[in-house]
Amino acid sequence: MRLLFRWLFRIASALVALVAASVLLAYYFAAQSLPDYDQTLQVSGISAPVEIIRDQSAVPHILGQTDEDVFFGLGYAHAQDRLWQMTIMRRTAQGRLSEVFGNRTLTIDKLLRRLDFYRLAQESVAAQSPAAQAALRAYAAGVNARLKEINDEALGRGAPEMFLFDAPVAPWQPADSLALIKLMALQLSGHLEDEVLRARTMLTLDDPARVADILPDAPGQGIAALPEYADLFPGVKRYAAGTPAPEDPLWPFPRRGLAGASNAWAAAPSRSASGGTLLANDPHLGLTAPSIWYLARLELSSGGVIGGTIPGIPAVLAGRSADLGWGVTSSYLDDQDVHIEKLNPQNPEEYLTPDGYKRFETRPSIIEIKGAAPVTLTLRWTENGPVLPGTLYNLATITPPGHVASLSWTALSDADTTYTAAYNMMRAKSVPEALEAAKDYVAPSQNLTVADHRSIALKTVGAMPRRDPRHQTQGRMPSPGWRPENRWLGILPYAANPEFVDPRGGIVGNTNNKIVERPFPNHVSYLWGDTQRIHRWQKLMQERRVHTRDSFVEAQLDRVSFSARTLLPLVGADLWFTGNAAPEGTPERQRQIALTLLAEWNGEMNEHLPEPLIYAAWMRFLQKRLIEDDLGPLADEFTRMQPLFIERVFRDIDGASAWCDIRQSAPRETCTEIARLALDEALVWIGEKYGTDLATLRWGDAHQATHDHPTLGKVPVLRYFINIHQSTSGGDNTLQRGRTSGEDPDPFRNVHAGAYRGVYDFADPDSSVFIISTGQSGHFLSRHYDDLAQLWRRGEYIPMSLDLDLARAAADGVTRLIPAR
Repeated sequence: MRLLFRWLFRIASALVALVAASVLLAYYFAAQSLPDYDQTLQVSGISAPVEIIRDQSAVPHILGQTDEDVFFGLGYAHAQDRLWQMTIMRRTAQGRLSEVFGNRTLTIDKLLRRLDFYRLAQESVAAQSPAAQAALRAYAAGVNARLKEINDEALGRGAPEMFLFDAPVAPWQPADSLALIKLMALQLSGHLEDEVLRARTMLTLDDPARVADILPDAPGQGIAALPEYADLFPGVKRYAAGTPAPEDPLWPFPRRGLAGASNAWAAAPSRSASGGTLLANDPHLGLTAPSIWYLARLELSSGGVIGGTIPGIPAVLAGRSADLGWGVTSSYLDDQDVHIEKLNPQNPEEYLTPDGYKRFETRPSIIEIKGAAPVTLTLRWTENGPVLPGTLYNLATITPPGHVASLSWTALSDADTTYTAAYNMMRAKSVPEALEAAKDYVAPSQNLTVADHRSIALKTVGAMPRRDPRHQTQGRMPSPGWRPENRWLGILPYAANPEFVDPRGGIVGNTNNKIVERPFPNHVSYLWGDTQRIHRWQKLMQERRVHTRDSFVEAQLDRVSFSARTLLPLVGADLWFTGNAAPEGTPERQRQIALTLLAEWNGEMNEHLPEPLIYAAWMRFLQKRLIEDDLGPLADEFTRMQPLFIERVFRDIDGASAWCDIRQSAPRETCTEIARLALDEALVWIGEKYGTDLATLRWGDAHQATHDHPTLGKVPVLRYFINIHQSTSGGDNTLQRGRTSGEDPDPFRNVHAGAYRGVYDFADPDSSVFIISTGQSGHFLSRHYDDLAQLWRRGEYIPMSLDLDLARAAADGVTRLIPAR
């Protein structure tokens, strides 16, 4: 027995030693790719020495003799800190993920190949201005200099992920950067999905008038009634069931409600306590680890610029110079139209046009797949755009037999000059120069907010399609592609884009709200973002005669929900302080406690309070009860609370209270009954998940910001070290927006937020501040992987200074790139 114990002890010790050695070996190889911020390196591709000063937050301040040398330095810095992120984004845009991940990502590759992003990006290189082309080439050379250094010095393949996934990295090309801009356009465009969903909803509901309830227009002047979708396409199935999108973190198509958001506002000197202009911006994107944003300062010949960049794209996309600040928000411009194309019954390789049947433009595309045989895909294009598969957003459910769907979209341009606009924006010195630079924007369309020392402005930038006034669906639903009135007539002139310069009130701003009321076809959009945040923003702006940098920060971090303040008095009107006394532990008593808490709540979605969780759960279960009997499985497309829908129902706008009646039951239920049942159901769910003591609940326990690593975030054990989860305040409809997932088992996870925040004060520009949601490095062993995450969660910022002495004084390292001899 003693001998057996001795051998078991030896075996266990050996196993422990083996595991420890394996961990140490893995750590050693992974650590080899940690960048050295303090070194001198000889490189080819620059005309004079380049200096990259990393401040204490690892923000690079890049100095060079020429602009090309500075962009070279940015490419090198991006590749040092975010090589894996850049590689995966490029592969996504190219439709080449399956070479690394196998069949898992084949659907993604097929979809991106059909959009043909990379070919369009390659052709768009020649459309850029000469200076922008030079910047793209210099940036690519900087990325490739880092790749050469990795290969020459055996620096752990450049990123730890490279050891887990065999992903050879090809040299960076100028077209790669333009392809990433198109990928961003994809992630910020939601009209395709909305058109399909509107058609599916119309096919599902018995009463077409109810479509305006569940998919309401933004407040303002109404529009003429749309035709019944089934009348446009008689062969389509009346009931439009579908399947959910793949649950893959690499899925690049936006899910409903996550196609872009953001806040931006600016104050003129007359509304500023310091006498200088102010500008605040927080673009909202999906939360990831690392963040999509990367902070950088470029010292160009036109002056220094500093702010948020996206690795792979050589531009400060949101930030400031000494003279100008610029911020972006999603404009929700309707830049996508779905067309249903009729196939020739005698020849399915032809489709109907206004001039008769015509052959598809076709081209084969071969997709290499790791561990499997290659797949050859035939790309098909119509005069309206590429043919899309029926699986995308359940297009097949609204496409009749003998037809296919195609897409018109401004981003599908082979002369896309969006990068030239971004390049020129960095060199602009004034509001007029910025607005002139923005004329080259194509996609993604944005609301551009700009401020110089004297003026402020807001302008919708991006190509605006010209539609025929006779368009059958006004671009709100798929339309017959063979009808000439449904086809685009080109692009409207830049002057037609909405513009607000130096308004009399001294403040401009946008929270993705409706900004203009124009009749079709100059309407800009029928689909807008959150219509609730703008009301809270108006109150915060108007309650002060003048503003400061700190008051703009306060507004950026505001957590009060206008939706909660509006909906609770409506939904609970007949429930407050009613009912008999109930014993402890009964559902009735829990309901009374919950209602008492909500009655005394001011609507602040504070992570430490219980009321936000009770409110959010109540509205979630209420909406579910209202729609599931009418929409059936389609109710799964409406998993987040829709404030305008619930308000319409409880105000009985145009008979919307009909949603309260359960069609399958004999009695006629009232909205008060449904509200009470939903609250009881929400409290049961809360009790099972978070406990029954309502006063001790914390919204932050449910509203966790989930910065997950897109490729390693689900790996057992490792995910606990590389994913960043944080308790956060805010919600779907607060200025400090934390968009919830809407998906079980954690429907209130914060998955989409202001991953970049910046506030610029032009009375004292160097007092400006910014922050991103994780850290500068994409290397999970770096101390800069998550060092900004807690600051971001707490609503803190770091300085945004162009003072080189400050950067040098707190330098984390200085990289000197010397021209190779």
